[in-house]
Amino acid sequence: MAPRTRWLATAAAASLLAVPAPALAAATAAAEPVAQAVTQHQAENASISRGLVESNHAGYTGGGFVNYDNAAGSYVEFTVTAATAGPATLTLRYANGSTADRPLAITVNGTAAAGALPFTATGAWSTWATRTTPVTLAAGANRIRATATTAAGGPNLDRLDVETGTAQAGRPADVNGQLRVCGTKLCNQYGKPIQLRGMSTHGIQWYSQCVKPASLDALANDWGADVLRISMYVQEGGYETDPRRFTDLVHGYIEEATRRGLYALVDWHQLDPGDPNANIALARTFFTEIASRHKNKTNIIYDIANEPNNVSWAGIKSYAEQMIPVIRAQDPDGVVFVGTHGWGSLGISDGRSEQDIVSNPINATNFMYTFHFYAASHQDEYFAALSRAAARLPIFVTEFGTQTYTGDGGNDFAYSQKYLDFLAANKIGWTNWNFSDDFRSGAVFKEGTCAGSNFTGTGVLKPAGVWVRDRMRTPDDFPTS
Repeated sequence: MAPRTRWLATAAAASLLAVPAPALAAATAAAEPVAQAVTQHQAENASISRGLVESNHAGYTGGGFVNYDNAAGSYVEFTVTAATAGPATLTLRYANGSTADRPLAITVNGTAAAGALPFTATGAWSTWATRTTPVTLAAGANRIRATATTAAGGPNLDRLDVETGTAQAGRPADVNGQLRVCGTKLCNQYGKPIQLRGMSTHGIQWYSQCVKPASLDALANDWGADVLRISMYVQEGGYETDPRRFTDLVHGYIEEATRRGLYALVDWHQLDPGDPNANIALARTFFTEIASRHKNKTNIIYDIANEPNNVSWAGIKSYAEQMIPVIRAQDPDGVVFVGTHGWGSLGISDGRSEQDIVSNPINATNFMYTFHFYAASHQDEYFAALSRAAARLPIFVTEFGTQTYTGDGGNDFAYSQKYLDFLAANKIGWTNWNFSDDFRSGAVFKEGTCAGSNFTGTGVLKPAGVWVRDRMRTPDDFPTS
């Protein structure tokens, strides 16, 4: 595909506001949920080891909060009663007025449930945020302990909310579980080919305000999405400017997707420079941490090269064969996606073809190649290449639009439908660009929508948003036998 000027947003076109990983809110399930219950447990009423109950910072609930001692091993332990054994979601409300992460290890009845869960800076001790993690509870009393893992101790802890009965009928990640590549298809835990459909965020350095509980609730429940692509640019004001901040944002978005039963597609959005090898040291650091922290989840997919360009297929292959083992060392089961040459066009935009890949495939397993198209620009030649490649290679469309390759201009819904019909018939998954209120026609929300809290229905959507939402609302059958 041609070079992508659309991604180089300016401050005039997009908000540069840095926001913490979004707080959690209870989802309203589109499918019929299992009966749910939420209980609140105030930290000041829990068992405390090396910490004090205080009330000198505004915004807490109950009678105060726990200020951990600055010591590794300090902890707060809650006693939580569950009517039946099963899955639950823990949400811890906290404040961290320091500049450093103050991670907590979470155990349930003495067994590790989440190691070094991040509790990143909230900006002030009176600014409260939440962190979530899924656990499994036993019937009856459960001891849930949050233990500081560093010498700085834990954050100020206000309370623990426990939501039981959180498994919901039909949620994509609950039904399909750990994915794997079987032949040319993406298969679920039952070995059955499936098609995942969802949305890609815009660059989170510009549009993080569009990725928040209300919008993600709408995506999961009103739109019926299966997957959230988390688009983290490397350059253009992204990861390289503040690796800690952007890694923590991605951690938070993974937790948000997990809470809603969505797959989290972690996108290393390299674009300029187009050779992914230029960023390989940064990629190693980033994916090592992401895979290490989330390796026990079954809903993580790793997209290690967004749109390689002005680089040979041999160069991309070399990069992939170095990066896939980095992820495998932490998460042996994780599916990996690899971008193809020519801006994800299987080489067509570089004057090449998918034959480069067929003749020289990546030496690895459990991975897929990615393809991008913008229907108003990429028609017969690109469609033919995808058709040929899909018969021989495992393909996932990690980015497409109904407009031109700039992400703007008129929508070609007819040719878009031609693509989507082919993808459905061949069980090829897709994520649409983009889940924001950017001024371009490819952004699904009308300008200004992300400042509010209403993301459901069609009234907040541009024509492209109405079109893609409608096509997401008829789910794959997700076979289990």
